[in-house]
Amino acid sequence: MLSVVVPTLNSERGLTRTLTALVVAAAEGVVSQVVVVDGGSTDRTIEIAEGFGCDVVQGPRGRGTQLALGARAARHPWLMFLHSDTVLEEGWHRDVAGFVERQDAKEETRRFAGAFRFALDDDRRAARALEALVAMRCFLLALPYGDQGLVISARHYARIGGFREMPLMEDVDLVRRIGRRRLTILRPRAVTSAERYRRDGYLARAGRNLFCLSLFYLRVPPRLIARLYG
Repeated sequence: MLSVVVPTLNSERGLTRTLTALVVAAAEGVVSQVVVVDGGSTDRTIEIAEGFGCDVVQGPRGRGTQLALGARAARHPWLMFLHSDTVLEEGWHRDVAGFVERQDAKEETRRFAGAFRFALDDDRRAARALEALVAMRCFLLALPYGDQGLVISARHYARIGGFREMPLMEDVDLVRRIGRRRLTILRPRAVTSAERYRRDGYLARAGRNLFCLSLFYLRVPPRLIARLYG
């Protein structure tokens, strides 16, 4: 059913938890393939991926490029893109299997993609506030980010041109091409690492993300945004 694509770069700290959350789904036939696309790790990332039986693809560093490579290596009719520091909550695969079956049955009128609800592995109030803001963004704009995962029909992914080789904003670029009427937010949560927010500060990090998103919508070249983003 699903080929899961996970881009990595020195991801040993979170990768085991990310892949462990896929094991039950693989045992029940929902996940048929996991492609780990590595951008030049110098830690145990590849060793961990091979230990889980993943297909390992090595390529140039850059999330957009890595995701595109992973999609080309995928062999199944539905794709799921997942960051290496994101853990899907227990039971996620049942919701995804139901979503895929419903969309396949609808044929021409179906939604072609779904993303998970955003959550952070942090108990602070700032994390809950950010989760609420992300939920509002998804409700109003149908604009999930890559750390929410993305499930999409391989046929539709190819039809809209897939991930582009961009230094950042590759997730926003793809979601815009999917279109809000073709995208739904799935019930399970994708719990992602809050390390960047703890390090930079919730307000500063969220503000920087919003600033970069605004620049992207104003058609500022992604390479320039990447330099500003640091």
